Amino acid sequence: MKTMLVLFFAIFLTVTSVNAQTTGSDYKTALGIKFYPTAVTLKHFISGKNALEGLGYFFNYGARITGLYEIHGNINNAGGLKWYVGPGAHIGFYNTKYGGGTSIGVDGVLGLDYKINSAPINLSLDWQPSIEFGNGFNNGFSGNWGGIAIRYVLN
Repeated sequence: MKTMLVLFFAIFLTVTSVNAQTTGSDYKTALGIKFYPTAVTLKHFISGKNALEGLGYFFNYGARITGLYEIHGNINNAGGLKWYVGPGAHIGFYNTKYGGGTSIGVDGVLGLDYKINSAPINLSLDWQPSIEFGNGFNNGFSGNWGGIAIRYVLN
């Protein structure tokens, strides 16, 4: 937990030193923390509606690195709020205390993304079901990934 707090403050200090420029409810890149389990998240739009998100999870069982391709759409009359859906993949590394091993898997994501107009802050809430293969802790279908992300908009 101490490591996560140090990491959070390091990211916060790094991010606050960057001059963020946002226009309206749009943004291009945002960096932050996602909760449950705890992850570092980086989201980058490669076009107006398509984004790549990288997640580095760290939790009691080990670590997991996830990459997602997200397709975003506007929600009418809800400025700054978008829905998103997409596929992804991950690799997990598990502690020997929980059976050890390495696994790979496929992911999906379904969520809501909100950019605060008056601040360089992005919030998201999503569900990220996955199917994991290998000799890791969590083989098979898992519907308990996802969470709430708080990101600082870099540009």
